[in-house]
Amino acid sequence: MSAIQNLQSYDPFADLGESGDTGAQQEYIHIRIQQRNGRKTLTTIQGLPATFDKKRMLKIFKKDFACNGTLVEDEELGSVIQLQGDQRTKVLTLLVSEGGVDKKQVKIHGF
Repeated sequence: MSAIQNLQSYDPFADLGESGDTGAQQEYIHIRIQQRNGRKTLTTIQGLPATFDKKRMLKIFKKDFACNGTLVEDEELGSVIQLQGDQRTKVLTLLVSEGGVDKKQVKIHGF
């Protein structure tokens, strides 16, 4: 009877820890939309690099998109920018054209 060799294979569910060979995880900028009540929506932007001034970015977003917004400090997610309305594509185009962010670094979520 032959020994089962499958037990020495790679376990994808095992924790790799700090010494894992997953490579450097790329930090993404997440742009999400949340449905409020009726037709009202809320756009959230998280994961902006530390090189960006969040308050200044919020001011630019509010002025260019003619919407209101706020900067929320979260203990898990860090600084999150919230904007009124569906501003996902506008934020993406502004970050890519003016901010110098690569389009591959931005993930758009929702609908």
